[in-house]
Amino acid sequence: MTALNAEDFVNRFAAAWAARDAGAFLALWHPEGRLHYPFASRVINGREIGELNELTKINAPNLTWKLLDWTSRGNVIVIEWASSNRYGDRIVSWQGMDKLTVHDGKIIEEIVYTDTAPLQALRQGVKFDALIPFPE
Repeated sequence: MTALNAEDFVNRFAAAWAARDAGAFLALWHPEGRLHYPFASRVINGREIGELNELTKINAPNLTWKLLDWTSRGNVIVIEWASSNRYGDRIVSWQGMDKLTVHDGKIIEEIVYTDTAPLQALRQGVKFDALIPFPE
């Protein structure tokens, strides 16, 4: 994949997120691709990406996603992003990275890296304390 191909792909990926459009996401995915997504109960197949998009809109209607940075080498693209969502009167923000392996212009594997612990604590109604309390 050339640098221009990678940049075009990242732009289409970011545009799909901005639109939250199932068709735009599906266009990026190989049907046999695999998404390793820490927010889902199992690995998602590429042909299911549109369904995931719709479930996400139902479960997180106020979700935002913003591209922060990206890099690529060969057929691998790494994307750094920031997200937020409204939970009642709170807005929670988090960041993560996606490692995309692209084959013939389509995602064949995506691994999403993010810390879900603060969101799990919020869901459980408990305070999320730092593991290492650092002195002021």
